[in-house]
Amino acid sequence: MCRSQSGDGMSSPVSNVRPAPDRIMVDIADYAAGYIPESKEALDTARYCLMDTLGCALLALRYPECAKLLGPIVPGAVLADGARVPGTGWELDPVQAAFNIGCMIRWLDFNDTWLAAEWGHPSDNLGGILALADFVSRASWAGPGRRLTVQDVLQAMIKAHEIQGILALENSFNRVGLDHVLLVRVATAAVATAMLGGSREQILSAVSNGWTDGGSLRLYRHAPNTGSRKSWAAGDATSRGVRLALMALKGEMGYPSALSAQGWGFYDVLFGGKSFSLPRPFGSYVMENVLFKISFPAEFHAQTAVECALKLHEKVRDRLDQVEKVAITTQESAIRIIDKSGPLYNPADRDHCLQYMAAIGLIFGELTADHYQDRVAQDPRIDRLRAKMVVVEEPQYTRDYLDPEKRSIANALQLFFKDGSCTEKVVVEYPLGHRRRRAEAIPLLIKKFEANLASRLAPGRCQEIMNLSLDLESLQSTPVDRFMELFVVRPA
Repeated sequence: MCRSQSGDGMSSPVSNVRPAPDRIMVDIADYAAGYIPESKEALDTARYCLMDTLGCALLALRYPECAKLLGPIVPGAVLADGARVPGTGWELDPVQAAFNIGCMIRWLDFNDTWLAAEWGHPSDNLGGILALADFVSRASWAGPGRRLTVQDVLQAMIKAHEIQGILALENSFNRVGLDHVLLVRVATAAVATAMLGGSREQILSAVSNGWTDGGSLRLYRHAPNTGSRKSWAAGDATSRGVRLALMALKGEMGYPSALSAQGWGFYDVLFGGKSFSLPRPFGSYVMENVLFKISFPAEFHAQTAVECALKLHEKVRDRLDQVEKVAITTQESAIRIIDKSGPLYNPADRDHCLQYMAAIGLIFGELTADHYQDRVAQDPRIDRLRAKMVVVEEPQYTRDYLDPEKRSIANALQLFFKDGSCTEKVVVEYPLGHRRRRAEAIPLLIKKFEANLASRLAPGRCQEIMNLSLDLESLQSTPVDRFMELFVVRPA
């Protein structure tokens, strides 16, 4: 006789009904597709951000370790009328061009930054934005299409900054071991799809695939594995965003619960089961509050520490052999990311070491990208001074760092000598380039851009770019392909 089976052994099949898309992905898609930035402050800041970011990219070409990664992914894989790579003669497909530009932007750790629960560099997205805009604008000459202007680029930058930065405000990816470049991938995917004229569904597809990719591990930013990947990781992320956008335009499907799917989604697999918090709607807040690196290519938590060191340089330069202790007072985030002892193996190691950067400032009275190179790092005074440094957290600095009304990045420095004397305790709360010091910073940002242009381009071309860049109305109306032509350096 046949008997029916029942009881605890029965399966409970998972429903295969597709859910509605995750709310945060919908918010990102709606913002990318429909928001038109109108804030004059945001547009003007985006203009300065474009200048600064391109200048950082050009300066990076001086360094062979960066230059060796540029060009096509395999020899000969160039694309006639493709996207240009500033400061070079390369014309590439937009995915590889995005990697090139993104790699150059981040190489020296000198472009803008954003500090919150998560850290990052929103201008990393310019690699994908600029490559795609140039490609689309050049392609429009060969057929139907739209010739994009620099205004389109500025608006895309505002939106990419906003997506990355708002996601970073209260969601700490570093605490679960993930690198902030995953936010670059998602932001670029969203704005790139919108730039291509993609629909809301296509933007959702690109964004969901961006989350489904998971995320890079932060290990290459931290001891004992710090290395050069931290300088090309953002280029890799922004190029992936462009690729996902192009795939979405071909009709590639998306995944509606990429974040929230039980057991398989981003939250459960990579974020400890927690969902994201968005403390404010998407607008233009991040671009208006972005932090520029003006004076030195230092990891941003150390910017004020280096300012303190420079203030003390003249007073201590001739007494460094008499130093008994260097007290550095800082915020918790700086301790977590750049407080480092022991040997430093490469430039990437050094530009993420609080003690090294402070020592350079005290010894030399300046800090440039050259100070991270092996030749300078061999100076025995640096490690002798590092060995005498004591780093402690000031809880108030940490609270002010997290306060949305302050967002300070405070550091203090004080030197104690063997004879019992000491310097004053020098405190800097807001680094040059912070919104609270924006008026002081912009003239210096312009000088920085001018110097970076001169590192790669002929004087006449530099002046042409400067004249255009300082005229916001003319800059906005310039076709992207014409703008990019100004940065082409063809081989002799």
